[in-house]
Amino acid sequence: MKYSVAVRELCEFVAKRGDLDLRFTPAPSAQEGIAGHQTVTLRRGAKYLTEITLAGEYGPLQVRGRADGYDPTLNQLEEIKTHRGRLERMPENHRHLHWAQARIYGWLMCELLELQTLTVALVYYNLSTGRETVLTEAHTAESLKVFFDECCGTFLAWAEQEMAHLQARQQALTALEFPHPDFRPGQRDLAETVYKAAFTGRALLAQAPTGIGKTMGTLFPLLKAMAGGKLDRAFCLAAKTSGRALIQESLLKLRRSAPGLPLRSLEMVARDKTCEHPDKSCHGDSCPLAKGFYDRLPAARAAALTRPHMDQFTLRDVALAHQVCPYYLSQEMARWADVVSGDYNYYFDSYALLFSLTQARDWRVGVLTDEAHNLIERARAMYTGELAQSTLKALSKNPPAPLKKSLRKLTRAWNDIVGVQSVPYLVYAGLPDRLVMALATLVADFSEVLAEDPDGLDADMLNFYFDAVHFARLAESYGPHSWFEVVRSGEGRYADSALRLRNIVPAPHLQPRFQAAQTAVLFSATLNPFGFYADTLGMPQDTAQTDIISPFHTDQLTVNVVTDVSTRFNDRRASIAPIADLIAHQFAAQPGNYLAFFSSFDYLQQVEEALRQRHPQLTLWPQQRQMSETARTEFLGRFTETSSGVGLAVLGGAFAEGIDLPGNRLIGAFVATLGLPQVNPINEEMRQRLDEIFGTGYDYTYLFPGLQKVVQAAGRVIRTLEDRGTLYLIDDRFGQARVRQLLPDWWTIRHIASRDTLTRPRQIDRT
Repeated sequence: MKYSVAVRELCEFVAKRGDLDLRFTPAPSAQEGIAGHQTVTLRRGAKYLTEITLAGEYGPLQVRGRADGYDPTLNQLEEIKTHRGRLERMPENHRHLHWAQARIYGWLMCELLELQTLTVALVYYNLSTGRETVLTEAHTAESLKVFFDECCGTFLAWAEQEMAHLQARQQALTALEFPHPDFRPGQRDLAETVYKAAFTGRALLAQAPTGIGKTMGTLFPLLKAMAGGKLDRAFCLAAKTSGRALIQESLLKLRRSAPGLPLRSLEMVARDKTCEHPDKSCHGDSCPLAKGFYDRLPAARAAALTRPHMDQFTLRDVALAHQVCPYYLSQEMARWADVVSGDYNYYFDSYALLFSLTQARDWRVGVLTDEAHNLIERARAMYTGELAQSTLKALSKNPPAPLKKSLRKLTRAWNDIVGVQSVPYLVYAGLPDRLVMALATLVADFSEVLAEDPDGLDADMLNFYFDAVHFARLAESYGPHSWFEVVRSGEGRYADSALRLRNIVPAPHLQPRFQAAQTAVLFSATLNPFGFYADTLGMPQDTAQTDIISPFHTDQLTVNVVTDVSTRFNDRRASIAPIADLIAHQFAAQPGNYLAFFSSFDYLQQVEEALRQRHPQLTLWPQQRQMSETARTEFLGRFTETSSGVGLAVLGGAFAEGIDLPGNRLIGAFVATLGLPQVNPINEEMRQRLDEIFGTGYDYTYLFPGLQKVVQAAGRVIRTLEDRGTLYLIDDRFGQARVRQLLPDWWTIRHIASRDTLTRPRQIDRT
């Protein structure tokens, strides 16, 4: 069995030394790097060779890569690196890596051309000045081979371990049985469909009801596809902490069902939640866990693999035992884990680590996206950029000298825009060229300052630089999928404004990520209609679709549509008393725990006030604005098997999806809204733009997102095959045919009037 490794991967593993140093220095973009390489190679003679494909072997190890250049006249192998700022500021571990790459390529070149001697050179090209710094070493072929053998020998022990692990993994996953005595109703259908998608290399949109075990029903078939050689890695992505917890729970169930399962799983958590020294900077002069990080990494990496379930707590224990940073140890272990779980951004963001590794290592990956109805809004946020004028003004008061000119230039371009805008909010037909040019100049000047002095800017100025870089990069791909908007507030000396590149169709940004995956499975209880998600997310044309039949029965949930109440904004005041009375009468008929959902906190508070005045005997648990995680836990803790009360919550908020209150913890829900987004200038502009792109502006902007929230909230009531409950959908529009088509098929809906219900409340038998 052969093990293939790229030169860069080999060198990163064996040659990095010293501190972790994340003091920000602007790295050249891929385009800048390519242009810099071309500039250097064009300066060489006609006989100069570029992009030379090289390969060599060391036992079962196959080493491959492409050398930047070879000058036959000088007999010189060149490794070209682009940079900005003073070369002596380059972190030491970078220089170690560069020399290792150059020497490895040097031996491979000697072997290819049968050379006895060779000059190995590092060529550092300064993008700002156009100056080359050339560092050379004279070598014999024998000395280069010694270095090559040492590196490969160090890596070979790891490679042999990896080959043994992959073989053991394949055998174990082939024999792995489903961790429960049988599949739940609908779960087998889901698992079979996911397996077929992975086997055939297609993406999949899967709508599957809550309660059938979607996490295990999607993870297990991917592991079976891995056993069959169709996948190298599985990425399990979720939007919320609760989703990531379900993934960990499923992995632990698999391990309990198959003790000793040789499956490496890694949980990735945001840096701000894993940092041990938040008051320190990420470099060896500040943080003790960054000091000598790469010297201690090999031992920490090896120790981590002895504990295959690498959740955040396990990895923290390993990291601190070896005095390395837990967050950056997790970044390293992402290269060696079989299953990686984390937030959406680890694969779908523009700077996504897992996507970058997939491309660099040519992995065949299966990407599971839980609660995928959230991906549209999350992706829109990822690919939206914003700049605040108040920040620009503050930074312009006393900036570093090299930034003064470009800050003034950006300020003038900014004022040219907002100075003629007479309305608070305006979407422009295109991006102003002068603004784009001024922003590009400022980003370049910022980069020069940071390259010379990485610690020379305070946090506010550095954050503005990051925002400017993000905005500028989005401007490069500007198109119909986004728009440029300006928001103005205040007058005179108190005037402020914000510039925003707002993404509304993430498809162009996400398409490369779907294409890079062997399979991408997007699953949720609410993906109806499929075309809405396929269009806006940019899924492949051959994406498969499946709608798993619900295991729940119509007699489990009594669904009442209240036809004589309107929750439209203009009718809201008249709806408050009927809704309050409806909630109270249902509670009187069947005491227990209920959730009532409203379109806004204002609406919630108005109904709460009416309930307290008209029905003071009721126990109410209202959701508060900006509740902490502790407060949210306390809110849900009130819903017990023996409690009775009504929780008041906002539709689309923390309690409208992703919570599990089975049995008597929740016996009913009221949804007093159609969930439609607010009609405002932004949504109206979105409706018009989506109408131009897809011809379905109203549905894509208002109807589909609104009804998705309703169904998610209603799904809190029935969680198991034993649950029974009552649901009230309060608005006459729920009776419309086009609205009912978006509700679950297994619901049997009764149309009622609130006045009838108040006189004849219906008691539900939950036995």
